[in-house]
This record gives sequence, structure tokens and C-alpha cells, in this order.
Amino acid sequence: MLEVRNLRVTYGAAPAISDVSLDVAAGALVVVVGPNGAGKSTLINAIAGVHRVQSGQISIEGKSLATVAAHRFCEHGIALVPEGRRLFTTLTVRENLELGSYRGAARARRAESLRKVCALFPALEAKLGAPAGTLSGGQQQMVAIGRALMAQPKLLLLDEPSLGLAPTIVHEMFRIIREINANGVAVLLVEQNVAIALELARRAYVLEEGRIVAEGTGQEIASQPHIQRAYLGH
Repeated sequence: MLEVRNLRVTYGAAPAISDVSLDVAAGALVVVVGPNGAGKSTLINAIAGVHRVQSGQISIEGKSLATVAAHRFCEHGIALVPEGRRLFTTLTVRENLELGSYRGAARARRAESLRKVCALFPALEAKLGAPAGTLSGGQQQMVAIGRALMAQPKLLLLDEPSLGLAPTIVHEMFRIIREINANGVAVLLVEQNVAIALELARRAYVLEEGRIVAEGTGQEIASQPHIQRAYLGH
């Protein structure tokens, strides 16, 4: 479904990612892992249309996004949950969620989508009228994911969803991500928590210094000595 080929993104003259290629099949759950500063967030933001691409191709369902304006990526079935959540903290939870369904097709099914989000995140239903800034970190992450789901995406991009969350909340968050994927939404997950991400992944890529250095199933990547030494403490 998603094809990324030879992607290059720079910050000024400095390359952030170089010659990166990856695939996400329809309904797949794919992770990109790597150290801080490897370019993971740059990669996922480029796929979301947030960062300008210097060269290479991004295609979804066979259609190139090269000439698509950034604010139109959502119309092609892509939704991003950004690092740090980026909620409108003075707006209510309901208002934040409804912002995710601004495009016509999603707006027509807003009520249905809201019911589904509340079913996925029961803790949010009682908080719909509360300012998003009053929620816990875990609940705010639920709102950020719910907002993206309100767009009814085919591909959900998640940038470091476990960042800053307590370990018990992290496990619940990944359980929910697995459930979202089981319901038919393809997921591309960028994550620093390598062990849990590789357990989750059907396919995984390792990004170091802006380049893909390994790819395979989650189990294949986890079994590599370099990965075990660098990321898994073995």
C-alpha cells in the first residue's frame, strides 16, 4: 500500500535521512526503530507530508504523493499521531477529536467514529467535555490517537507513542495499537522502545544515522547480535 523509495530529507545542507526505502502492505503493522537522532521522526513526518522531501518517491496505493499538497495527504488515507501529541489543550476532548474528521467523507461519519473511539478508549467518554490539557499523559495520548482515527485512515502513522508514559500505560497503549491494526488499519510505528516494538511488528526496519541498516520480521531483527547489544541489553 505504502511505498517509499530512495527518500532523502535535509535540514539546510545537512542530510537527515538518505536513500531510505520501505514498504507497508495493506493491513500490516510495521515498525521503524533506532537510536535518538537517527532520523525516525523526520522519516515519518516526511511520509505524512510535514517535511519537504528533497528526492525520492512516496506512493500510496500506487499514487505518487510528490505533487500532493501537505494538507491533502489526509485525503489519501494517511493520518499522523505526532510526537508529543500536539493537542489543543484549552479545547475539550470532544473538540480535539472532532478536529480529526474535518474532511468531507470523515465528517459525514463523525458521530459513528466518535462512538468507535470511545469504545476503544472507554476512559475518554467521561472526559469528552473536559479541556484536553487537564488529562493525564496517557489519556492525552489516547486523544491524539483517537483524533487520527476520526479521519478514518487506511494508514496510521505513530511517532513515539510511548514517550513519557508509565510502563503500565505503555503496555496498554501497544495493546490498543495492536487492536487498531487488527481492525484493518495499516500501522507504521516509529518507536524507541525497541523490545516491545519488535514484539509487535510483522516487519521492522532499523534506522541509524539516517539510513536503513537492517530489515526483516520483528523476530529476525531481534535475533541479530548487533541489535541485541545496541538496543536490547544482551
